[in-house]
Amino acid sequence: MAITANLVKELREKTSAGMMDCKKALTETNGDFEKAVDWLRAKGLSKAAKKADRVAAEGLVGSYIHAGGRIGVLVEVNSETDFVARNEEFQTFVRDIAMHVAAVNPTYLKLDEIPAEDVEKEKAVLKAKAIEEGKKPEFLDKILDGQIKKWAAENCLMEQKFVKNPDKTISETLTDLVAKIGENLVIRRFVRFELGEGIEKKVDNFAEEVAAAVKG
Repeated sequence: MAITANLVKELREKTSAGMMDCKKALTETNGDFEKAVDWLRAKGLSKAAKKADRVAAEGLVGSYIHAGGRIGVLVEVNSETDFVARNEEFQTFVRDIAMHVAAVNPTYLKLDEIPAEDVEKEKAVLKAKAIEEGKKPEFLDKILDGQIKKWAAENCLMEQKFVKNPDKTISETLTDLVAKIGENLVIRRFVRFELGEGIEKKVDNFAEEVAAAVKG
């Protein structure tokens, strides 16, 4: 059975699961709607989505310092209860997110938090580059739309591929943990420091070093 956008939308409305999870559920069940609903329930993903409106004010502020103290990260991940904050798997997740931020260096947390002026600035740069490359004017809007979406995904923590499991985004990894633990979990904020940042100096790619260390 063909898996249409309308079918994915209908499944999402029924289960409150994410679009990608709904598409995967339909793919795994050959487009059978009811089986897809059961698949999502079995995975706990529909329940995870419904927990998203619950207040998460407990949790942890985790940290990661790269060898030699060249890069440091603080990240706040919230849970509903202090009990979950003491959970070893939750604590590992918080540290892993801090390591990911150190390695990948995201600029923003979520897509809807990107300032409009940053989008326009990037769009102007991409447009000038496209014109320089001789792209036809009638195709510019479509080209820029795709490039801006790619740029946004690459620079938003929640949309980035998880360093420790590139098959999933940070958002998808978080959803999996919510389904497993049974509480709403929220990556609230992060800050990344790099030694000598902003000072004119010889450029060393510390981010690549961190990424290699994390994968190892």
